[in-house]
Amino acid sequence: MADEQLTPKEVTELREEYNASQIQVLEGLEAVRKRPGMYIGSTGAAGLHHLVWEIVDNAIDEAMAGHADNIDIVIEPGDIVTVTDDGRGIPIDIQQKTGRPAVETVFTILHAGGKFGGGGYKVSGGLHGVGSSVVNALSEYLEVDVHKNGKVYNQRYERGAVMYDLKEIGTTDQQGTVVRFKADDQIFQETTVYDFNKLATRVRELAFLNKGLNISIEDRREEEPVRLEYHYEGGIKSYVSYLNQTKTSLYEEPIFLEGEQDGIVVEVALQHTDGFHMNIMSFANNIHTYEGGMHESGFKTALTRIINDYARRNKILKDNDDNLTGEDVREGLTVVLSIKHPDPQFEGQTKTKLGNSEVRTITDRLFSEHFDRFLMENPTVGKQIVEKAMLAARARLAAKRAREVTRKKNGLEISNLPGKLADCSSKDPEKSEIFIVEGDSAGGSAKQGRSRLFQAILPIRGKILNVEKASIDRILANEEIRSLFTAMGTGFGEEFEIDKARYHKLIIMTDADVDGAHIRTLLLTLIFRYMRPVIEAGFVYIAQPPLYQVKQGKKEVYLDTEKQLEEYLKEIPPTPKPDIQRYKGLGEMDAEQLWDTTMNPENRRLLQVTVEDAIEADVVFDMLMGEKVEPRREFIEDNAQYVQNIDI
Repeated sequence: MADEQLTPKEVTELREEYNASQIQVLEGLEAVRKRPGMYIGSTGAAGLHHLVWEIVDNAIDEAMAGHADNIDIVIEPGDIVTVTDDGRGIPIDIQQKTGRPAVETVFTILHAGGKFGGGGYKVSGGLHGVGSSVVNALSEYLEVDVHKNGKVYNQRYERGAVMYDLKEIGTTDQQGTVVRFKADDQIFQETTVYDFNKLATRVRELAFLNKGLNISIEDRREEEPVRLEYHYEGGIKSYVSYLNQTKTSLYEEPIFLEGEQDGIVVEVALQHTDGFHMNIMSFANNIHTYEGGMHESGFKTALTRIINDYARRNKILKDNDDNLTGEDVREGLTVVLSIKHPDPQFEGQTKTKLGNSEVRTITDRLFSEHFDRFLMENPTVGKQIVEKAMLAARARLAAKRAREVTRKKNGLEISNLPGKLADCSSKDPEKSEIFIVEGDSAGGSAKQGRSRLFQAILPIRGKILNVEKASIDRILANEEIRSLFTAMGTGFGEEFEIDKARYHKLIIMTDADVDGAHIRTLLLTLIFRYMRPVIEAGFVYIAQPPLYQVKQGKKEVYLDTEKQLEEYLKEIPPTPKPDIQRYKGLGEMDAEQLWDTTMNPENRRLLQVTVEDAIEADVVFDMLMGEKVEPRREFIEDNAQYVQNIDI
């Protein structure tokens, strides 16, 4: 697809001077410190990291407008963040409505920015215009340096208040903006420490979404600084290659298509693999639309229609064959869909779903036109895509038949729960929890030791099927997996309904050995692939049973590692001689011990499973559980040093 050419008028608009007249003031800043959650979601770790993205988004907007090529992020000792770009520099002239310099207005007035139709940006990610001022309000201090017109201008703020007027502090041969801030520990009481890996993952994502942009992140908090630089000329096409690096692709190069209509730019990169899971990632103006929206709907509709049309036109689907479903054509597909919209409407402040109805039609039309042409020009790839979908359709029909047979026998219905489930008496999902327990002996202890009021027990026998390598008909033929789906009551895959969850705590309880770890990984793979919303809702936990019990007289202590045991034995008197028991498995604990150490809400320690970065999780699950051996070997070699207490 040819690059779209800008008209002379658009070029003029793009180069239009960015000045104070484009900074519009909507309201003041008073409420931000009182109710920070309204503006950044939370005052926990997620909100803390959100501060960085608000400032980075402004730099990205300069890049999207064609004015910046380089963005650098540095985390300094004390968790001070500096973001530097080589854009035009925030305007320093007087803003008419406030009578103050535009840069001061941007950092001290809520909803002040060049993103409300003033001509500053054609396309923007930080659309609510609250970014800079909110970061300022929630920082212990913030300093901004503007490099503009051969001079450097500086201003400092503390907890949102201006410390001194904008002043000229030197000369420069550069252009751009430097923002340096320290999050306020009065606001972020849980933590003010940044997770470098989390930041780096998003930085890499931004590099993929903005082809040609140079973006770096550096961590200077340790003695040995870590610096990562990202630059992708292939843009989202490179992103699909990255996501599929551990998978076997059906065709070598990802398909890349782009088009523009009514000022809306649509980019799609896609590639089929021989796997069974779809991974679609959609973005609007660089914002990850986790919940999808109109652009995803338009893409999915077009993909299903075009593949069916192509299959019928080329007689791959016969006249009496049913059409392929959306589920069929998306099996094994990795997609990155990115749109740039001059006026996107996001549903909710969190901006996770795109609501513009016109985007569905435009995405459908542009993708259909270009994908249809691609299939006609590449018949070998077209045939591979259709044959993959037809295989998926056969597996789907086999699974449907298996489901019907199963319903007749013992049901995938809540009214017919699995026989080995020891259910709880409570019918309130918020109070109810289910333990998935490895083995019948541990299951017996758990059933005896539990609180019947709110704790259900589902024992599983041995290692469940590895769903990463299995089609849906094989998965539904597995009794252990069917039991879990049925017990939870939510359904699975595209039919999953979180509102039907019978328990709001799903606790995986396996032995503290290699087999237990493998079973836990198989269960997490199943949940991630077919019940992911329960992870996103925070319902999934891993029980942490102790490895040792030390008895001395009447005192009993439970310990997790050999190191803890060594240290504890040094602290206690040698007499009476302590009795040390090492638990090889949960089945070695009696009901009372299991309750005391692992199931009693007052004493137990549960590890909550989260998927903050579903993209990385997808890559890791595929690498650990998929067909390719080499990436798995490299991962084990790189991470073996972090493993403790392996029982072989």
